[in-house]
Amino acid sequence: MTEFTPLASLIGGMLIGLSTVLMLLLEGRIAGISGIAARALPPWREGVPAGRLAFIAGLVAAPFLVGAVTGEPVMQTVSANVLLMVAAGLLVGFGSVWGSGCTSGHGVCGLARLSPRSMVATGLFMATGFATVFIVRHVIGG
Repeated sequence: MTEFTPLASLIGGMLIGLSTVLMLLLEGRIAGISGIAARALPPWREGVPAGRLAFIAGLVAAPFLVGAVTGEPVMQTVSANVLLMVAAGLLVGFGSVWGSGCTSGHGVCGLARLSPRSMVATGLFMATGFATVFIVRHVIGG
């Protein structure tokens, strides 16, 4: 079972909002993780994308920084089933390409801009997530 942490959730949401606003103001771009990651890989059109690499490094470093500040390790449960993880990664990658963006681009930035396309995409992300959790917990028995 997952424990609800309202203060940590509020602070996390505020930091996500702040980072998306800063990215839009400073870079003129939407903070969609799939687009940032895709443009961080070579070949680069405009040289090494230091800002994008720093953004990705921040995503990787964040749990370690939280652990250092709080003194508590960040707990994350990941399946040990490698085939399942590969399939999940491919499906997420396919979905973000097919949907022209990911949950952060559509769900955070697109909804804030009242984008109809992002509303549909986020609804589909959420419905798929709900269905997946239901199937894993009640049908497969995970």
